[in-house]
Amino acid sequence: MTETKILNSNSAQQLVASWQGEGKKIVFTNGCFDIVHLGHIDYLEKARNLGDKLILGLNTDASVRRLKGETRPVVNEYARSRMMAAFEFIDAVVLFDEPTPLELIQEISPDILVKGDDYTPETIVGADFVIEKGGEVKTIALVKGYSTTALIDKIKQL
Repeated sequence: MTETKILNSNSAQQLVASWQGEGKKIVFTNGCFDIVHLGHIDYLEKARNLGDKLILGLNTDASVRRLKGETRPVVNEYARSRMMAAFEFIDAVVLFDEPTPLELIQEISPDILVKGDDYTPETIVGADFVIEKGGEVKTIALVKGYSTTALIDKIKQL
């Protein structure tokens, strides 16, 4: 069942258009979500509560390596996409390999674009596009003390 929520960009576009045709508000966020922790869960639940459907753009393994270095990701893209799709508050997962999710955001054209409060609306990739289309850009307060990097560092000290 969870695998049916993992879509390519064309399928995601069609699904989003259908949902928007029903008057649903589509929220989009993205990230690596390498080792899932409380900070991720809290953030994604809050993102979903901003609209009716949540689309997650998930970095491919190659994309994560380019962003985080050769030792990442710890968890491969198949496992990460299955885990993300298993959450009831995520309605679709779309892998992307580009340096940023801009192309995916333009294809999906969400109503609400969300990132953590470690970003400002001015630094969120795709914000200009979403705003020009009449959408909103929001940030969500992150749970302090939780990050994948900190978790990896803690494990290394064991």
